[in-house]
Amino acid sequence: MTETGAGPSAESKRVLLAGASGRTGIELLSVLRPTDLTVRGTTRSYATVETLERHGADEVVVADFFEPRDAVTAVEDCDIVYCTVGTPPSYRHVTGSKLVDRTGVINLVTAALASDVSHFVFESAIGVGSSKRGLSLPARLLIRGSLRAKQDAESALRRSGLSYTIVRPGTLTDAPPRGDLVVGEGGDSVAGSIPRADVARIMAAAPFTPAAHNRTLEAVSRAGLSETPRNLADIDWAFDKVDVDLEHPRT
Repeated sequence: MTETGAGPSAESKRVLLAGASGRTGIELLSVLRPTDLTVRGTTRSYATVETLERHGADEVVVADFFEPRDAVTAVEDCDIVYCTVGTPPSYRHVTGSKLVDRTGVINLVTAALASDVSHFVFESAIGVGSSKRGLSLPARLLIRGSLRAKQDAESALRRSGLSYTIVRPGTLTDAPPRGDLVVGEGGDSVAGSIPRADVARIMAAAPFTPAAHNRTLEAVSRAGLSETPRNLADIDWAFDKVDVDLEHPRT
């Protein structure tokens, strides 16, 4: 395992993108595609394999992360894990029953620990744990099961001993990337919305940004702020390591 603060190199590494067929996962594939990283994407359906290959996946694994052995297979030989898995909208977001946000992520964390992964990046959400104030009460009630599941997954990752970055984005939009990031820490920090494309850029850079290691960060866009930000985190993201140009984001 890489020592805290050292961070992996962006040269010739194999990375796992778990949940690559989701909307944030597709954005992250696009960010990673121009790099020297070998990207292994995962999906639960053979029907989406060609789609992931078109978006830049070098390898595709069909996996069900409720099955620990599938998590082990997916993580094998990977240096970095990017985790964007989540449960599609359903009643389970309320009840919290059988959510990949908990079981699947914990299986991935366990597999990553056994495989000597150097860094694990997890997409959580504002509203989880200490950040509940950043999400309205009606919204929290509507997805309370999912929030609890993500909180359990966060806790498991922190306890694992892996080097990690937990990114809690605000309300996700499909708008083009803006680059006007506002990042806070400590839960009671920022609230609002952020394009998925900007979340992908933060996640991509996290393993190569020592200041982001072993931290739980809330992120929104400045244009998406819904209240005055607090407890801001001053992080010099290593966007250059993943060829991200925030001054000229794609449209």
